[in-house]
Amino acid sequence: MANPRIKQKYVDEIVPALKEKFQYASVMQVPKLEKIVLNKGIGAAVADKKLVDQGVEELSLITGQRAVSTIAKTSVSNFKLREGMPIGAKVTLRGQTMYEFLDRLITIALPRVRDFKGISDKGFDGRGNYTLGVQEQIIFPEISIEKVNRISGMDITFVTSAKTDEESLELFKAFGMPFVKKTKEE
Repeated sequence: MANPRIKQKYVDEIVPALKEKFQYASVMQVPKLEKIVLNKGIGAAVADKKLVDQGVEELSLITGQRAVSTIAKTSVSNFKLREGMPIGAKVTLRGQTMYEFLDRLITIALPRVRDFKGISDKGFDGRGNYTLGVQEQIIFPEISIEKVNRISGMDITFVTSAKTDEESLELFKAFGMPFVKKTKEE
C-alpha cells in the first residue's frame, strides 16, 4: 500500500524545509505528527443513552476506524451525572489512517464550514500540540445529513513531537492547514 499523499509531502518537502529553517542537526529532530485524537462530548447522553452510540457511529464513519465511548470519571449531581456513565466518544488515529484523515480534513471538510475564514492559531498548548474545535459534524462528507437528528461538534487534537508552538505552527502551515491570515494591525 502506497504512502498517503500528505505523508509523501511531509517526507519529500516538509522535513528538508523545517530542517533548514530551524537549523536542526539531524532530520530526526524535525517535528512530526504523532497522533490525532477526535473527541466528542455528548452532554445530552445523561437523558438518552442512544446518543452515545450515535456519536460513536459518526466518529467511526468520519475516521474509518472504530471509535469508543468515554465514561464519566466523577459524579456531578447538578448535571444528574454519575461516575461510570457513558458521556462521549473518542477515537485515536495513528500512522496511515492519521495522514489520510488529515488530508481529508484540510482538502474537503474545512472548506465546507460556513463563512470559513481560516482556523485560529490560538489552539496551541505550549508544548507543540494543537486543538481545533469543529462546531458541526456535517462538514464531513461521510455524514449523511438525512440521518443526523442533532448537530453536534467535536474537538480534534493534533499531537506532535515539536518542542515549541512555533515549530508546531510551521509544521501545520507546511501541511497546508488554513490558518487565519494576520492583518497589519494585529
